[in-house]
Amino acid sequence: MPLYDGMKAVLKQHLETIESGGKPPVIAIGELTESQHNEINTHRAAEQLPPLESREVVYMGRHHYNSRVTEDGYLIHDMLQQIESGLSQDSVFKKNPDKPHGTVLVNPNPRADGYGNHVNDNAVLELTSRKPKAELFSVIPKGDKNKPK
Repeated sequence: MPLYDGMKAVLKQHLETIESGGKPPVIAIGELTESQHNEINTHRAAEQLPPLESREVVYMGRHHYNSRVTEDGYLIHDMLQQIESGLSQDSVFKKNPDKPHGTVLVNPNPRADGYGNHVNDNAVLELTSRKPKAELFSVIPKGDKNKPK
């Protein structure tokens, strides 16, 4: 899922608003590829869940910020890399074993995170609260043994 043009700058401002204690609005940040959308809907059909109608993905960011910055010590710059990587056109659907109905896109291409790790970014999507669109709820950099904190 490539981000919309100019979205990294918008996301940076969005996350800085959260950092300063503000409450930014939910924003549209990009679209799933046709293949990602089809994979998600194939899984949802198998689980007898309604299809994801729109390919557009929205973002609020508070949970992602709290998880990665507050808890793990990452910087906003790191979060932007996580988002871009997790929502890459190369990312593929993976069934979440912890949450059978969970939807995760995994970038199979490891990314050097700047902290001595090579991580696979997992974009966690929430598919019900922002219907008919998916919400990027968080991104988990799997393999980040050396956290910045």
